[in-house]
Amino acid sequence: MAKLTKKQKEAQSKIEKGKAYTVAEASALIKEVASESFDASVDLAVRLNVDPRKANQMVRGVVTLPHGTGKDVKVLALVTPDKEEEAKNAGADYVGLDEYLDKIKGGWTDVDVIITMPSVMGKLGPLGRVLGPRGLMPNPKTGTVTMDIAKAVADVKAGKIDFKVDKTGIVHAGIGKVSFNPEKIAGNARELLTTLVKLKPQAAKGVYIKSIHMSSTMGPGVAIDTKRFTEQ
Repeated sequence: MAKLTKKQKEAQSKIEKGKAYTVAEASALIKEVASESFDASVDLAVRLNVDPRKANQMVRGVVTLPHGTGKDVKVLALVTPDKEEEAKNAGADYVGLDEYLDKIKGGWTDVDVIITMPSVMGKLGPLGRVLGPRGLMPNPKTGTVTMDIAKAVADVKAGKIDFKVDKTGIVHAGIGKVSFNPEKIAGNARELLTTLVKLKPQAAKGVYIKSIHMSSTMGPGVAIDTKRFTEQ
């Protein structure tokens, strides 16, 4: 195991062992214990009592963080010519179709989100091997396959994120930056957690949320009390 630096030891000492903090407490503490020299992301890791291998226990959804992600999200709009102006006006960073499909075939994936139209999805099928592993394949369930391109682009730019439980039963999501004030971090965290509670599968039995941890990119994790989110 790697040795902790002096800064990391100092950060760890501020976290009470075995204590589960409220969302507000954790949001304030995360700023204290972050030791990165850059504006690190704040992440939530939520362990769910589900079996993602079973279709009726898959947890996937979207949430618009009230205070945004703090990240400049690069959006590619793969649209037909009649929709290009709409996408550009909404703030898409890249707009087009065939030229970008060719670039992706060549391995280009320098974007965070791809938004497209139902009529274009057929052309994206063969690119699944490139886009799938990077989480870039558009999906109607996350609002990234739609005829309302302007709304989809604006939502993503405003802080809409999609999340999915991984094969170990954990949902990982970035909910802001260390530079956010604690109230904004807490607001975004509560929005995600409340959304997860609403998405509890009927097939999930027992305690749904097993653990919640908040951390900065390279900082220690802070445990959050799950009670409020398991009683709903």
